[in-house]
Amino acid sequence: MGWKLDYRKFRIYLRDKYRVSKAYLFIGYVPENQELYKSLQEYGYILVFKPLLIPKDSKPKGNVDADLVLRTMIEYQNYNKAVIVTSDGDFYSLVDYLYSKNKLRIILASHKKKCSILLQKKAREKIDFMDNLRNKLEYNRKHK
Repeated sequence: MGWKLDYRKFRIYLRDKYRVSKAYLFIGYVPENQELYKSLQEYGYILVFKPLLIPKDSKPKGNVDADLVLRTMIEYQNYNKAVIVTSDGDFYSLVDYLYSKNKLRIILASHKKKCSILLQKKAREKIDFMDNLRNKLEYNRKHK
C-alpha cells in the first residue's frame, strides 16, 4: 500500500465500523516472529498459521487462499456477514457466493489500482479500499 498498517488500530476499526467480533489473520509462521504474534493476539486477532516455503533467492511464501476459504465456510453458520480483507481475484468465487447469500458485509482491498477487476465485479458495491483509510490506520511510531 506504500504505508504500514497499524494492526491495533485496524482491529479496533473492524470492531467499531463492521462489528467484527472474530478477526482471523492468516499468516505464515516464522519462529523469529513470536513477539509479533503475541502482539497480534493481544490486539484481538485469531492467528491461523501457515507453514512457509522459503525458495532460494526469494521471499518466503505461505499461500493462505484455501485456508481463508475453508475457514469462511466452516464458520458460515456462526457469523451474520463476512468482512474479507484481500485484493486477490482468487477469492472471486467465495465473494460471489457470499454476496448471493447476503453474507458479505464488505471486501476491504488494499487499493483500487492493485485490486483484481474480477473481485471488484463480484463484490459490486460491497468493496472499499484501504488507501482511503490511511489517515485512520497508518502506523505511526511516534505515537507508540
